[in-house]
Amino acid sequence: MSTNTVDKVRKVTTARLSEMKRRGEKIAMLTAYDFSMAKLIDEAGMDVILVGDSASNVMAGNVTTLPMTVDQMIYHAKSVVKGTNRALVVCDMPFGSYQGDSKEAVKNAIRIMKESHAEAVKLEGGSEIRESIERILSAGIPVMGHLGLTPQSINKFGTYAVRAKEEAEAAKLIEDARMLDSIGCFALVLEKVPAALAQKVAESVSIPVIGIGAGGGVDGQVLVMHDMLGLNKGFSPKFLRRYADLGTAINEAVSHYIEDVKTSDFPNASEQY
Repeated sequence: MSTNTVDKVRKVTTARLSEMKRRGEKIAMLTAYDFSMAKLIDEAGMDVILVGDSASNVMAGNVTTLPMTVDQMIYHAKSVVKGTNRALVVCDMPFGSYQGDSKEAVKNAIRIMKESHAEAVKLEGGSEIRESIERILSAGIPVMGHLGLTPQSINKFGTYAVRAKEEAEAAKLIEDARMLDSIGCFALVLEKVPAALAQKVAESVSIPVIGIGAGGGVDGQVLVMHDMLGLNKGFSPKFLRRYADLGTAINEAVSHYIEDVKTSDFPNASEQY
């Protein structure tokens, strides 16, 4: 068995992500929300699968991520875990499940881990949520941080524009990243921040930094699966690369099916019992 084959089947853990950063191996991360897609993504050799609260947008049709509940995140994460053998499965903690009350935060994190069997949780924010992160970590639950553009705070920001372009916000971001590293987070997502700043953060912390719209100087990349496969055509930010046009392919396949049913071409003689 080749080293590459062994690497593809070897289970990814938080410790392995640290190894990958140390040896300069980039980390590939993608979202998934259901069993079938998680199975395909995992079999392709994905390192990390994020059960994102972006399910609110791409699965439920909401404008923001805010409506997602803990119950809904558990449902999606449980489905993803069943389809995953290799990738580390990280579940987003939804809006309102950890902000403001650290006791409620750890209670919700424990529920997510126990009921979904996910292997880590992700929280948005820095110093403002430090107490919640520390309580969750004290329960033995791995935490992935998330700084820069934090979609759960969209009503506060009022825009999805690039974050930390100003010196004061950039300084706070670096300070928050170092804090997340020092208290024990195993990794950090940086969303929509200048590439030079993201690289500086990646070089100043010991944990892997995974970017989305944060340039190539970080330790890995994450995209929303629906975006990169062309299933969500209404979203085209600068950082997005489409690797397929499944939206068009599905539309054409369904149209062909409808036509075959209407003309009695389907089912044919060989497709009947």
